[in-house]
Amino acid sequence: MIKPAVMFLGLLALAGAGAQPSATKAAAWTPTRTPDGQPDLQGMWVNFDSTPFEADTSLAQSDVNPPSHWTEHDSPMSPKRRSMVVDPPDGRVPVMKWAEDKRDFDLAHLEDAPWHETPWVRCITRGVPAGMFPAGYNNAYQIVQIPGYVVIASEMIHDTRIIPLDGRPHLGSNIRLWNGDSRGHFEGNTLIVETTNFNDKGSIATSAATGRIRGIPQSEELHLVERFTRVDASTINYSVTITDPKVYTQSWTVALPLNRDPHYQMFEYACHEGNLALPNALRAGRARERAAASSNPQ
Repeated sequence: MIKPAVMFLGLLALAGAGAQPSATKAAAWTPTRTPDGQPDLQGMWVNFDSTPFEADTSLAQSDVNPPSHWTEHDSPMSPKRRSMVVDPPDGRVPVMKWAEDKRDFDLAHLEDAPWHETPWVRCITRGVPAGMFPAGYNNAYQIVQIPGYVVIASEMIHDTRIIPLDGRPHLGSNIRLWNGDSRGHFEGNTLIVETTNFNDKGSIATSAATGRIRGIPQSEELHLVERFTRVDASTINYSVTITDPKVYTQSWTVALPLNRDPHYQMFEYACHEGNLALPNALRAGRARERAAASSNPQ
């Protein structure tokens, strides 16, 4: 167990179409370095963002935000863009029909068993890269760099990723994890993180702010390439290219900025203690079954 996990937090970089406005900044700004020579990505970062996840979606983020008192903050907001999905060019995720059918089946059976819910609602994990996609609240990440590692701690569920930079190989293919196995390296000022070894139990997106992509399953062939580039003192551009040939017809990319907020404070995220949604849904299912049994005695 890693005791200082909540002290470690993370870094991001955004590339691709969504990052073009910052390209000139990246050329003009000279990044600082950590004592061991890494580009310095450390600090507290937030990604409050009203940009729709996909283009031309009928589900606006404002339709899925929690009550206003949950979202009160003075953190910076990212500029609104057409969509967070920047590739394919139409801003739409190329999901296979079977995966949408599986999502729809799970949504229709939330009262039947806990595994129909996303791992976030089950207080397991937000997921990778799901944990990097903005939700309505708790959109904070702290990045800490130590020799040979970059650590990204997320406010939501306190997921902490410890990413080795020493060139070690990925875990054996027989080891499968909820959030995969990450390995990182720097190319110039960009941190590139490759993640493999996923299990097939999670979801590529777990927040309602991701619209129709929430609850889309992941397979063991999921492969991620994330890029974190600090383009000025207050911005990290982040992108992730997602490849899962069992779920999507082609790879696709999400890009968004992380904004520095040195005054932001992360507090305990007591997920299980406050999680009434899951047990209440399961109780409703059992009540429905009892009612059906009493109205149809054998």
